[in-house]
Amino acid sequence: MLRAINNWETNMPGVTESLAHHVAAMRWDDIPSPVAHQAKRSLINFFAVTLAGCRSRPIEITLRSLLEFSGGRQVGLIGRGERIDALSAAFLNAAGANVDDFCDTHTATVIHPTAPVAGALFSYGGLRPVAGRDLLLAFILGNEVQARIGLAISPSHYNRGWHITSTCGVFGAAAAIGKLLGLGERQLVWALGIAATQSAGLCECLGTPAKSVSVGNAARNGLWSALLSEKGYDGPAEPLAGVQGFYHALVEQADLSRITDRWGESWEIMATSYKPYPCGFVIHPVLDCVLDWRREHRPVEVTRVVVRGNPLLSVRADRPDVSTGREAQVSVQHAVAAALVKRQAGLEEFTDACVQDPEVSALRSKVEVLRDERFSTVAASVEITTADGQTFKLEQSAARGSDANPLSDRDLEEKLRTAAAVWDPHYDAAPLIEAIWGIETSADVSKLVSLTVPRI
Repeated sequence: MLRAINNWETNMPGVTESLAHHVAAMRWDDIPSPVAHQAKRSLINFFAVTLAGCRSRPIEITLRSLLEFSGGRQVGLIGRGERIDALSAAFLNAAGANVDDFCDTHTATVIHPTAPVAGALFSYGGLRPVAGRDLLLAFILGNEVQARIGLAISPSHYNRGWHITSTCGVFGAAAAIGKLLGLGERQLVWALGIAATQSAGLCECLGTPAKSVSVGNAARNGLWSALLSEKGYDGPAEPLAGVQGFYHALVEQADLSRITDRWGESWEIMATSYKPYPCGFVIHPVLDCVLDWRREHRPVEVTRVVVRGNPLLSVRADRPDVSTGREAQVSVQHAVAAALVKRQAGLEEFTDACVQDPEVSALRSKVEVLRDERFSTVAASVEITTADGQTFKLEQSAARGSDANPLSDRDLEEKLRTAAAVWDPHYDAAPLIEAIWGIETSADVSKLVSLTVPRI
């Protein structure tokens, strides 16, 4: 059994090779039906959040910039009529899925798993014909690879400031595309090695559009890594656990058993949470409490709110002073204030206009955040004091949308419909939803992307 790295001088050969072996060996018939269904749920959510974000200002700017340097018009973009080169399309699809902080979350690692992997896959599907069943298998495996690589160094990796969606997402994208390409074990190791040297992303960028740059790069660079490997571009034999490999370079203690133990028995995609609110997932249990309370106490004036949650809530979202909608997505103070004032927590509640609303701004200053290690990252308590002196104590043990309290299939479908309606109120999402649920029967997944292109 693989043991843990406990100092940077240790060399552990064979870790990446073992992972590559598992990816290469896995077949569609090895995938349990609940896992395949969960993968489709992730794709429903992916198209929802990409449609919501594909026309946001950061993506408009990014598209204009990339078009200046793109010599090809190979691939269509989700939700847009433009075409661009495949690498840029992977970037834009992934960044668009992540930009509104509305994408899914692997709770144990805090990886937003679908954006980098699906962003790369649907770009590649516009470059070369890809059958739906092959894409679904590759997607599941890419998800598994990035989650397991991340589990080996969680939570310390994220807590040190690495944006784990990006640092591990590049491996997921490389493995997924490598599987589609039919790469053998040796070439998969190369692809993961090329991905490893492009792994980057900082949590300091959270609350700004810059955080989605590394997510876009994870998809782009993962796609490119596999394509390079296919052409014989080689890499190190042990990019993950080598003396100067991924884990040692980050000065982390890694539990390498998490990478391959119970492979094919335990599936990390089953621990995926889907967000009902477009903000950091650690804020979600708080919003559940506040919104439920406000529905029953509409006319009451709130004078103080005390939030208790996992320390990660404070680390990532204790931001009372925000000036933009992007910052608001990682501010528990803003989320609470907006939910109490607007009585909802949708995309409009995390905009510049809502941040500048005088009533919301005044209420933000009345929200206090306390750390409590007794709470998981999907749990929290809220204490609301009102102007008449009453105090209401609320608690959520498992946020709506978390793997312990999941959104239904219908909820996810409605999320897609609502997101699509933002850019086209007349858009009929039914054909796209039907195509995703039946993706394993599709002979060409590029048709799914074409279903999202606006009709002019």
